[in-house]
Amino acid sequence: MSTEFKLPSLGENIESVRVVAVLVKPGDTVQPEQTVIELETDKAMMELPIPIGGVVQAVHVKAEQDVTVGQLILTLDEAGAAPADTAEAAEAAPAAEPTPEPVEAPVKDTVEASPKSQAATPPPAPVAPPASPPESTLAPGAPSVRRFAREIGIDINAVTGSGPHGRISVDDVKAYAKQLNTGRAPQAAGAAISSALPPLPDFEKWGSVQRQSMSPVRLKTARQMQLCWSQIPHVTQFDNADITELEALRKKYAKRAEAIGGKLTMAVMVVKVVAQALKKFPTFNASIDMEKKEVILKDYINIGIAVKTERGLLVPVMRDVDKKNMIDISKEVIEIAGKARTGKVSMDDLTGGTFTITNLGSIGGRHFTPIVNYPEVAILGMGRAFVEAGFDDKGHCTPRTVLPLSLSYDHRLIDGAEGAAFLKWIVDAVQEPLILSLEG
Repeated sequence: MSTEFKLPSLGENIESVRVVAVLVKPGDTVQPEQTVIELETDKAMMELPIPIGGVVQAVHVKAEQDVTVGQLILTLDEAGAAPADTAEAAEAAPAAEPTPEPVEAPVKDTVEASPKSQAATPPPAPVAPPASPPESTLAPGAPSVRRFAREIGIDINAVTGSGPHGRISVDDVKAYAKQLNTGRAPQAAGAAISSALPPLPDFEKWGSVQRQSMSPVRLKTARQMQLCWSQIPHVTQFDNADITELEALRKKYAKRAEAIGGKLTMAVMVVKVVAQALKKFPTFNASIDMEKKEVILKDYINIGIAVKTERGLLVPVMRDVDKKNMIDISKEVIEIAGKARTGKVSMDDLTGGTFTITNLGSIGGRHFTPIVNYPEVAILGMGRAFVEAGFDDKGHCTPRTVLPLSLSYDHRLIDGAEGAAFLKWIVDAVQEPLILSLEG
């Protein structure tokens, strides 16, 4: 008996994933819960096990292909009968969704239409009217939401979603239609930027070029950065912290931390300082709800740590950092950074942050302008420490180790004076660690 194995739901708001590797082929015998393909979402790698066993009759996907929830993955013979001839099976099997061709300019979304939405169209499938945009370019939303928008004449790309990751609901479409009727409809996030971009020139006029499809992580990063830059009026302030004494303490207790299983780094110590600073300056641990005209102050402190990986930049989140000591923080930094670099980080590990820290010290450079990770309101950048001449209390010139810090924040909520006060508190706490005990 032939059984179809389709891509199951992988979590909230995950509609499309990319196939990294197919681990079986026609003729293979698989066992229940055996991993059959490896997948990549916009942030995490995952293995997909099959719930049933049998003999693989046909494989309907291939590596580097984007697939949607509900799409056919494998056809199995649960009875264990010998599979049909590979060529015949391939001809008889439904054609896999084609991988989209590379596009010449960024588009809103490249999620393929799901099999369910395809099934809803009576055969033979009619050609879509020229005036209707292909569903693969629509903003994130369920097929029913997209259909509703089409029925009432709304361009869903112009609607700003209120759900997680900008997901659009029927209520969002209704609200946009109401605003449109009153002449107050806002542009979607990033719409003004996208529409203002001129068409790209024909680069091949000057020589050969190569086009590469953006990976899910890079595409997600590009969209998130455009959203952050278009929605947040950034201000960046710079300062230097004298870490001479703190570095001496770090070296003094480094072996003790290693004996307990941690690694006491300057970044870990700064994370602890920032956690305490967020308690004293709660505005930096907030988000803005412009729709409701409210500031959302969070009673928890979850700090995201930017991690460079082979697949791109990931920001796993440490939770309740203010309740942890430096050893606990150091252990968690090692754990989440390792999971990010090996592709084992989960979607839950990447959500819920209230503030982000990015450290370029191991790479180089001093000050830079980090981009606030929407919907957060601030981010702290650490540059590479350097040594410069300084003077002690007696006027003697001595070498001092200096840590460059760059603080970017949302100027809609945080004024320059408050930004300067927050950064100064961090600098003072780094230079005089006793402040953490006195004022933390």
